[in-house]
Amino acid sequence: MIPPKANAAFVAAMEDVLDVYTRPQDPNRPLVCLDETSRQLTKETRTPIPARPGQSARSDYEYERNGVASLFMLFAPLVGWRHLAVRDQRTAIDYAHVLRDLADVYFPSAEKITLVQDNLNTHKPASLYEAFPPTEARRIAERFEWHYTPKHGSWLNIAECELSVLSRQCLDRRIPDKASLETEVYAWTATRNAEKAKVKWHFTATDARNKLSQLYPQIG
Repeated sequence: MIPPKANAAFVAAMEDVLDVYTRPQDPNRPLVCLDETSRQLTKETRTPIPARPGQSARSDYEYERNGVASLFMLFAPLVGWRHLAVRDQRTAIDYAHVLRDLADVYFPSAEKITLVQDNLNTHKPASLYEAFPPTEARRIAERFEWHYTPKHGSWLNIAECELSVLSRQCLDRRIPDKASLETEVYAWTATRNAEKAKVKWHFTATDARNKLSQLYPQIG
């Protein structure tokens, strides 16, 4: 989306996230980026013809819609780790359970998890209180250091980059049901984690001030 010009709120959030990305790796405070997307599930209506010498695989243009699944991407770009949670919906409750797993299952020994995410209305500590008793909700909320990309600036979320890779490498074909989707994305995740595929983020606040000067309010 096109960011607003001369917007102090945008550049403040942008520089906050860019500052987080310049921090060195710290096992006690791991950086994890979160993003989510939906996937339309589609069944074949006719049996595809497999590839053979001199001829590519062929599928009929018709298909049957078979619902939608939600994907929550958790990506630690400095260590090359990612996890995809496949869920039926993208509600506050789903988000809260994904955060609890992130804190208690995947990074249980971290002092605090540095969490970068966009401004979706469910991406708030309040979602934890919708899913869990107050004491548990507060416990989970305090496990995170919360950072948000600016509105109209989701490109600053590294998890969005990893979702783009997933889309190109794994989701570029028809997937008929949730079970098949889980099988596909878990296999992709295992391969990417085994490779420890990382992201080297080079864009800094200094770069933003030079290249995106139109976003900054003009003083004086």
